[in-house]
Amino acid sequence: MSNPLARLLKRLRGGNTEQDERQEKPHVFVKELSPRSRRHLLRHFLALEEKDRLLRFGSKLSDDMVTRYVEGINFERDTVFGVYDRRLRLLGVGHLAFAPKEATRISGATIKPVVAEFGVSVSAAARGLGVGTRLFMRASMHCRNADVDTLYMHCLSSNKVMMHIAKKAGMEIHRDYGEADAYLKIKPANSATVFQEALEEQVAMLDYIVKANFKALLKWGARVTGIGARKKDDGAPPPAA
Repeated sequence: MSNPLARLLKRLRGGNTEQDERQEKPHVFVKELSPRSRRHLLRHFLALEEKDRLLRFGSKLSDDMVTRYVEGINFERDTVFGVYDRRLRLLGVGHLAFAPKEATRISGATIKPVVAEFGVSVSAAARGLGVGTRLFMRASMHCRNADVDTLYMHCLSSNKVMMHIAKKAGMEIHRDYGEADAYLKIKPANSATVFQEALEEQVAMLDYIVKANFKALLKWGARVTGIGARKKDDGAPPPAA
């Protein structure tokens, strides 16, 4: 039985719901994150395998440097998206950073004053579920509605996930000395794209609330019954009695 929220989104996107259900994967809900999510973000990045951390940041960052990166995210300027699992762990994160076009390597690709740069990371446990692609789609829609016409990605040429996303989206890719620049021209927004983004955010928020309430219910049940009370949840000690 497929998720009714997922079926609604597929219909709004013009998808073939019956065919999709036959080939169904778990639906990916992409939620916009806030400064309150820094703890979840830090846990996600620190849990990445060494090679995945290298591909995400382009260099081998220490835990302290990753912590400083998370603490330095400017949520007033940038937009960060996340995909949560049922235990409220981030399976994937997309960071959409906005910068003046003069500060990028592709300043000639746009007439707009601002360019958006996208970075994505996906946990090993979530590979093959389309998490990276859904994060990219949500980011490109956000750019469209924010009147940004160029979405830019810079990564190592060996980053197969980013290269796959770029090729699938039809981005123009330039490779140079083991690194790659890719950019995608974004169409202007319309009422349909504004409505779709708002709806997807509301659905993702509802999904998050359901998961959070279910997790809280399990914790309450553990305290009442004593079952699993000594198990650590997401690395945190059990609540005090």
